[in-house]
Amino acid sequence: MNRPADYHIHTFFSEDSDESPDNIIAKAISLNLKCICFTDHNDYDWPVIDGKKEFSLDYPSYTKYMEKLKFKYKDIFPVYIGVEQGLSQTSADLINNYDQDNFLDFIIGSSHLVYGADPYEKEFWTGRDIDKSIGDYYESIIENLMVCNNFDVYGHLDYITRYIPDKTYKYDPNKYMEIIEVILKKLIENGKGIELNTAGLKCQLNAANPDTPVLKLYRQLGGEIITVGSDAHKADDVGKFHDKAYTLLKEAGFNYYTIFKRRHPEFIPL
Repeated sequence: MNRPADYHIHTFFSEDSDESPDNIIAKAISLNLKCICFTDHNDYDWPVIDGKKEFSLDYPSYTKYMEKLKFKYKDIFPVYIGVEQGLSQTSADLINNYDQDNFLDFIIGSSHLVYGADPYEKEFWTGRDIDKSIGDYYESIIENLMVCNNFDVYGHLDYITRYIPDKTYKYDPNKYMEIIEVILKKLIENGKGIELNTAGLKCQLNAANPDTPVLKLYRQLGGEIITVGSDAHKADDVGKFHDKAYTLLKEAGFNYYTIFKRRHPEFIPL
């Protein structure tokens, strides 16, 4: 049986990666992945740093390059093309009108900022209460979901927990389950899914994003759409912990995972 498809991968089209798409495809083939989907970053609200707007995807260049790549491998390995879109209230119109030519196979909707501030940076946490910051992050997700609808799955739902600088802090998703349930119900109501992002397994969390209790709640609430993604920014991380993903999905009550083609979900038995 093939290992799950990897539906969250970044290349040199993303500001935080310099990896070649060909290297990534070679790695995916060596792992016997079913298929992959490139999902390079686009984030309209990312702060300008040193006069440069980061995470602003050159959509024409990206789609032109990826179309050629897809053709190059068409008889060798299935390659799909997506985007990881940073969701925000202030850019909702741009987000909701993205991909007007219907080129993309898949869009991940993610929140990388907490009301404009970046939790990846240590400065974000200075003077902040950790629990309140996590709660604020979830609140911002709800606000984004109220106005943004042009995406297929919500990415790494508890992303903020990767970057808590206090290594003694133990994140407990059950403390936030009430607000997480609101988020999951809103996603299900809008016909959106979530992803099982395995990148958290290599962080201090030792857990996927989101953690198992959230995956189980999503399934119990009737959630069906769930993709698997490594969030790889280099070829060596493609498909990482995807064997573990099988176990996590089954523990949560799933008998399948999801891939997208031309923005339509297909359900693949585990």
